[in-house]
Order: sequence, then structure tokens, then C-alpha cells
Amino acid sequence: MTDYSNSPDLKGSVLGQSTEYIDQYTPSLLFPIARKLNRDALNIDEAALPFKGQDIWTGYELSWLNAKGKPQVAIAVFTFACQSSHLVESKSFKLYLNSFNQTRFNSRDEVKKHLVKDLTAVVNSLVQVTLYNADEYNCLPYTPLPGECIDDLDIEIDNYDIDAHSLKSQSNKTVTETLHSHLLKSNCLITSQPDWASVIIRYTGEQICRESLLRYLISFRTHNEFHEQCVERIYSDLSTQLNIKNLEVYARYTRRGGLDINPYRSTHNNDTPFAVKINRQ
Repeated sequence: MTDYSNSPDLKGSVLGQSTEYIDQYTPSLLFPIARKLNRDALNIDEAALPFKGQDIWTGYELSWLNAKGKPQVAIAVFTFACQSSHLVESKSFKLYLNSFNQTRFNSRDEVKKHLVKDLTAVVNSLVQVTLYNADEYNCLPYTPLPGECIDDLDIEIDNYDIDAHSLKSQSNKTVTETLHSHLLKSNCLITSQPDWASVIIRYTGEQICRESLLRYLISFRTHNEFHEQCVERIYSDLSTQLNIKNLEVYARYTRRGGLDINPYRSTHNNDTPFAVKINRQ
């Protein structure tokens, strides 16, 4: 599988590097990564994407000063369209949010306007931003994942190289079902730090062999790729290897550095149709 870690497109990334934490508002800290980097390898045409969807980021460590110098805090939800030309490298996002810490703003709305403007400019697509007060504990409630969990299947696995051809149909019977697993783990493309996730797969088509699906998901365990790229790979492999008409793939990754990333890809929905938050987040 292609190694993109030394790609010129990633040159200048702050991932894996010792960095200074700047606490004065600095939009230039944001580092864009072209989505095309991974999509070419998957034969995904950016001019005619085979899916719709979003990347939903939750920021738990956002703070700034009001006009009198008093600290303010918020939980932020950022929604990026998968049609954007770029995604934001996660450590640069963290550094950017930290740069608000000692900066004075006149209002929460002013903070939001800066976030929308800066992020939109970096990814070349309008970014939605919602800010919640710290005591709005119901804004992001934990919810059970929809569908059936496949993690209790008694399988044996000794191969952790991703093989799309291992995906099999159980039968040619057409079904509509929702499956989920908490066993998805991949590694950061640059640092190789582990990324943990639960993944939801909802589809209509020939019934998927659940054992083959679980082996396939577990095979990401030693794979190095960004969150968004993993979800697009899962979506593409399921689409190309199986006779599926409608497909949704939604991964909820655990947070790192105060951010969690939750990519969603679908044949038909631009917006995530189900609100979930795993207890590991």
C-alpha cells in the first residue's frame, strides 16, 4: 500500500515535530492537506465524488478572553463538507485553537466569525461552527450506536494487511441493515500514534458476511492513514467489492489533544442522519 508520509503535500506539517504553543490569535498556524492525496490511490474522481458527507470535529479545549480580560470557554463543533478540496491537519488545528487563549474578543459571536472565516479559507469550502457553553451538558450526549454489534463474532485473524478482496457476501438476498463495531483502530499517517474508533455501517444490498467484515475492519489495526482517509477507504472497498445500492459509513474516533474527528460518507445523505457519541469520546 502506498506510503504518503513523505509526500511533498505533507511537507511543512507540524505533526511529529516539536512546536511552540502560541497563545495570541494566529490563523496562519492552520495547515491544509489536499484530499486528493489519498483519493487518487482509491481511484476517486474529485470532480464526481461517489459519496456525500461530512467530517464532524468536536473541540473540547477552546478558550479566549473577553474585552475585560476574563477567560471564556466553549465546546465547539466544526462541520467540514467532504467536497472541500482540503482537510485540516489535526495538530495545526490544535495549535490554532490554542492561539485564542490570550486573545481578547468582544463577543462569542466574534470568535465564531473568526473560526468560520479562517477554516473556510483553509479548506476552500464553507465550514459550519457551533459553540456550546461548558454547562450545556446535553449538547453532546452519549448514545448507543444503532444496529447490531458484530464484535462478539468468534473469528480467528492473523493477517493485519488490508485486503478489500476479503470482503464477501453472505448471500444474494437483498437486505437493509445497520451494523457497528468498536474494534476499528488505525495509526496516524505521520506519527504512527494509534487512532481508536467505533464505526457504523448502514446499507441496502446483498447481505454482507459479518465475519469477513469484522476481519476487514480489524485489518486496519496496523494501517497508517488519516481518519477521513480510512473512512473513504472503507466506503470505497465496500462499494467496489460488494453489490450494495445504498451505503453509509460513519466513524466516531476518540479524541486526541482536545479534538475528536468523525467522518461520515454516504451514497445519498450530505448530513449525518443519526446523532451519536460513543462513551469513549
